[in-house]
Amino acid sequence: MTILHQIDPIAISLGPLQVHWYGIMYLLGFVTAWWLGRRRIRAGRLPGVGEQAYGDLLFYAMLGVVLGGRIGYVVFYNFAELLKDPLMLFRIWEGGMSFHGGLLGVMAAALWWSHRQRTHFFDVMDFVAPLVPPGLGFGRLGNYIGGELWGKTTDAGWGVIFPRAPEFAGWTAEQLQTQFAGGGLDRFARHPSQLYQALLEGLVMFVALWWFSSKPRPRYAVSGLFALLYGCFRFLVEFVRVPDAQIGDHGYLAFGWLTMGQVLSVPLILLGLFWLWLSTRSPTLQPQPLAAEPAKG
Repeated sequence: MTILHQIDPIAISLGPLQVHWYGIMYLLGFVTAWWLGRRRIRAGRLPGVGEQAYGDLLFYAMLGVVLGGRIGYVVFYNFAELLKDPLMLFRIWEGGMSFHGGLLGVMAAALWWSHRQRTHFFDVMDFVAPLVPPGLGFGRLGNYIGGELWGKTTDAGWGVIFPRAPEFAGWTAEQLQTQFAGGGLDRFARHPSQLYQALLEGLVMFVALWWFSSKPRPRYAVSGLFALLYGCFRFLVEFVRVPDAQIGDHGYLAFGWLTMGQVLSVPLILLGLFWLWLSTRSPTLQPQPLAAEPAKG
């Protein structure tokens, strides 16, 4: 059944202050990571690290997501525009975040934190990996609610009509409703690629990684599985997702189908395979549950 997207991207309006659903989804992702991470810390999944130190790690990772995601977007997807207008980097209210940039930001934060804590970098990355998918899932739900990053047109029964798509420029809400009611917009229905990504990158990856990491695994294994799954899922979804038109030939870099998202995902797939291979000859970190605090009084 074709759906007309009619969700208001603004969750709360208080005078000039507007809180968007996308921002709330980011917050939910960080809160979920904090909660899940505390459970893993208490179970000793990162030996020698307490809850306060984990709080510091999460704070630095949050900065890495925001700064890396923004820098990655303008470098990977809008580099030519950045050269013309360097200040666009700071206009975050205009939108534009890159997962791959955010990942690099998190890795940089984890590298710095692990150096200060004298902890192996990949023990930290293996710890963090299962905490990331919920944030990815919430983020993609935010994309859907905001009616952005839609997919290509489809005649599948679950297609969605996005009023922000270019074909509806200048249309009023009343015109859209009238045409939709008469079936006149069915040919404009698109893949809800944001929901595909929320399912694969969010739910499926979380279940797989949480289950896989529930038992001690060799160093590199959890990070390797994360990189492999994300790279494969993102590469596949790109086939039904509309690419960023400002890159290459209407968004395609080669062959009439290769997108920047796919190009950036190939290294992740290769790294995932390499880290999984490396894990077969690496030590396994054994949990050391935190000691219970003594009773007071």
